[in-house]
Amino acid sequence: MRKSSLRRTGAALAAVTSLALAVTACGGTTKNDVKSGGGSAAATGKADPNAALKKGLTVGFLPKAVNNPYFTSADKGGEKALTELGSKYKEVGPSSATDTSGQVSYVNTLTQQQVNAMAVSAQDPGALCTALKQAMSNKIKVVTYDSDTNPECRNALVSQASGEDLGRTEVQLLAEQIGYKGEIAILSAAQTATNQNAWIEFMKEELKDPKYKDIKLVKVAYGNDDAQQSFQQTQGLLQEHPNLKGIISPTTVGIKAAAQYLSGSKYKGKVKLTGLGTPNDMRKYVKNGTVDAFELWDPAKLGELAARTAVALSSGQITGAEGETFKAGDMGSFTIGKGGVINLGKPTVFNAKNIDQFNF
Repeated sequence: MRKSSLRRTGAALAAVTSLALAVTACGGTTKNDVKSGGGSAAATGKADPNAALKKGLTVGFLPKAVNNPYFTSADKGGEKALTELGSKYKEVGPSSATDTSGQVSYVNTLTQQQVNAMAVSAQDPGALCTALKQAMSNKIKVVTYDSDTNPECRNALVSQASGEDLGRTEVQLLAEQIGYKGEIAILSAAQTATNQNAWIEFMKEELKDPKYKDIKLVKVAYGNDDAQQSFQQTQGLLQEHPNLKGIISPTTVGIKAAAQYLSGSKYKGKVKLTGLGTPNDMRKYVKNGTVDAFELWDPAKLGELAARTAVALSSGQITGAEGETFKAGDMGSFTIGKGGVINLGKPTVFNAKNIDQFNF
């Protein structure tokens, strides 16, 4: 998602299934993404930007799914930052990215363990709210990262990029690749994924521009951030729409699975593919001509910023109110935007010319 931004912003990896598909995931929401009014639950009390950062805190990370290379990378970034700050890191979470009830249970567990803060990537915008509000009533600071809850259910959101930037740029990338003409489809994660749905809405908005008049979005498919399902959904899209010219997959699981299918099919080089992927996952498919260009941020930096935000909140440097600023170590200073949103930065586009410059 950016070369310069990536240094202060972006990254991730992959595991293998029987189809040799990587089980990765992706996400990210902004206040722009979550179309709800009001702000975060944060703006209570008064921020003291000069307050000393507390040490000895415990911050629990709750990703959409553990043992997922994308979240492993993100959470390791959080662990590194917390170690540097003299605080403790712990990670809990379900093994499935669609186990919402499991996520709720883990929120309750972290609350019972009386952690100082938690960083949560929500599987569903509303399902965790009751549990998260209970956590906040126990003076636990709640930061969402990668995928948001309803804003009133957390203190701040650390977003990998503006949802609008992500949605619109993916359409722009694909449109250039297909010559602004033809049928396209979207291969998303779960139907309830906050981030995916928000990005898709911006994709649809972008497609309303007259310059895309010859492009038709024929279907949005869902692979549930599962490599096997995403592979099968790609196959189904091409069978159902034989004239398909391009696919956008805004999930690192989906784009890799789609690339694997395309690379071994008659559609290689004919059906264009873009979306959100990691350089290490996608390098092979860029070099063999399956994929021209895709984008992403650095998950490790996302996790690091989530951890630093959690500590800043716990230390009273910020409350999550719009306009507050804080310093996130070597990452620099960040300003909290509308709705308690903190944007990591713009995405970086990866292609054959630059992909070997990155290792994540």
